[in-house]
Amino acid sequence: MKRLLLCVLFITSTALFAQEESKKESNWKRTGKISFLMNQSAFSNWQPGGDNAFSGNVNLNYDFNYSKNGWVFDNKLIANLGINAIAGEDTKKTDDRLEFNSILGKQINKYWNGSFFANFKTQFVNGYDYDDDYSGPLDNLDFPTSGFMKPGYLSFGPGFFWKKSDNLSVNIAPITSKFTFLTGEVFTLNDDKTLYESSNDIETFGVKPGESMRYEFGMNLRGYYRVDLMENINMENIITLFSDYIEKPQNVDVDYTMNLVMKINDVFSTNLTVQMVYDDNAYQALQVRQTFGVGISYVF
Repeated sequence: MKRLLLCVLFITSTALFAQEESKKESNWKRTGKISFLMNQSAFSNWQPGGDNAFSGNVNLNYDFNYSKNGWVFDNKLIANLGINAIAGEDTKKTDDRLEFNSILGKQINKYWNGSFFANFKTQFVNGYDYDDDYSGPLDNLDFPTSGFMKPGYLSFGPGFFWKKSDNLSVNIAPITSKFTFLTGEVFTLNDDKTLYESSNDIETFGVKPGESMRYEFGMNLRGYYRVDLMENINMENIITLFSDYIEKPQNVDVDYTMNLVMKINDVFSTNLTVQMVYDDNAYQALQVRQTFGVGISYVF
């Protein structure tokens, strides 16, 4: 629980620090939102039954962009952390994401720029396999399937950045280096749900057994589109595609996120996030994450 609280503090302090820094330079344009989504239930002598429970999510989405003399420098920080606590059970995470994307560009014409991008993403805390079908002799909570830098991804490379506005842009990087880091042991439950297999023994997230890094060389494409659907309702779309030239270039990695924000008033808003990921090195099927809730938000 202490680590979860530290993560929440990190997200909040990062937002406040970035806000103060952006005020120092008029060529910076910043847009951000931090939100807290909460759900709680409590019972006392309640005959139909029920367990006391609390769930909460803290989300930060922050853009800070610079433009001057034909130079553009666009940055986006995304940090999400969610927990679910039920009386008598261990606290579980329901959402966990840390991602930073940065693009530096020099203007070629009205919309096109020569560019260099960098992207880093991982998660804050350990994740576990909570599969209810598992009935083996071992407690699955002892076996983390992911964690901070387990894995971590770092991609960078030169390319071309098309930017029509802060709400619509595409970056194409045909010479991209991508690193997958695995800085500690994680486990995968086999198909029979009878045995946990260690990353020291099998390939995990594309990293070979016993190794801590995988290198890929290919093309990266990242698109961003934000639109106001109607008053107080906006939708943000982010998609990243990567093809490895060296191994299975036809198996394109896809990471798509849709954030829908429906503002109720200056304090409360409804938030829907859907993320879909396909990366056959991590899992040979489509991964889907969805969060929805009403909570307190602060726009800065």
